[in-house]
Amino acid sequence: MFRSETEFVRWLQRRSPRRGARLGIGDDAALVGVARGHDLILTTDLSLEDIHFLRAVHPPRSVGHRALARSLSDIAAMGGTPRFALVSLAISKRTTRAWLQEFYAGLQALAKRFGVAVIGGDTAAVPERTAVDVVLTGEVRRGKALLRSGARPGDQIFVSGRLGLSALGLRLLSARRADLRRSPQSVEAVQAHLYPVPQCALGRYLSEKRLASALIDLSDGLSTDLGHLVEASGVGARVWESLIPAPEVSAPHLALGVSPLELALHGGEDYQLLFSVPPRKASLIPREFRGLPLHRIGEITRRKALLLVRANGQQEPLRPAGYDHFRNWTA
Repeated sequence: MFRSETEFVRWLQRRSPRRGARLGIGDDAALVGVARGHDLILTTDLSLEDIHFLRAVHPPRSVGHRALARSLSDIAAMGGTPRFALVSLAISKRTTRAWLQEFYAGLQALAKRFGVAVIGGDTAAVPERTAVDVVLTGEVRRGKALLRSGARPGDQIFVSGRLGLSALGLRLLSARRADLRRSPQSVEAVQAHLYPVPQCALGRYLSEKRLASALIDLSDGLSTDLGHLVEASGVGARVWESLIPAPEVSAPHLALGVSPLELALHGGEDYQLLFSVPPRKASLIPREFRGLPLHRIGEITRRKALLLVRANGQQEPLRPAGYDHFRNWTA
């Protein structure tokens, strides 16, 4: 472990370029400039040991990557560009220097990839579990931020990527069976869980082209996050089971008790984007964006209900069953 907080801060300073910040790590606060004609985006996300990550499952490099990815995905969901991060750590006394170095290696590699400067934060030592708080700023052209509240009846619903991969990856890692992780589908799922890729470029594209009426990132699961979007917009939605891009699973995966559709609907931590598009613009949505598949899965309805259309044509309520901290706490 580092011998003092000062030594830790100096170590971090050497590894954290300012990238546009007028003053970064080492003073009482950081100083940044905001571009004229833009709105500032601010978001914060906690990553808590034994809730968001498990030491026995998640390598420290993945913990750092995922801690920043959560906030990057929030910026993506506004159609913005990420800029500066503040990272605060409550470090368990069980934590080693090597663990911290790998944590920051993962976080800073992702920051570099997205042009983010880590410019400050705070540290504390705690007796038991480690906690991470990432505050991220971004910017978006004035008047072009995408919100959850813009969906209207008749809008088409799209998602990016393949849903449920992260949840499948977590199950494979937790099962501790190497034989289940050898197939290409398993490798893809484990990678999607440990090192998710926030869709910032897609969010900016939807904003700049004025294609989406509402946008949200898929962090808690399709059923839950679609519920958030329709509630904010004062509408309902209908999605088709046959159109939802669920993960490919093999017979050994099924032995773990996984259902592809259930993973896609409720799995969470995909950090893909869910967005609604006015009917007149739906044909402008490409089938792929920079190699990322985009799927139409349903439509926004006037009736305030969330419905799943089964393969046989039957409709049933789609109940939010993704992750909810308070529901899991009180259950």
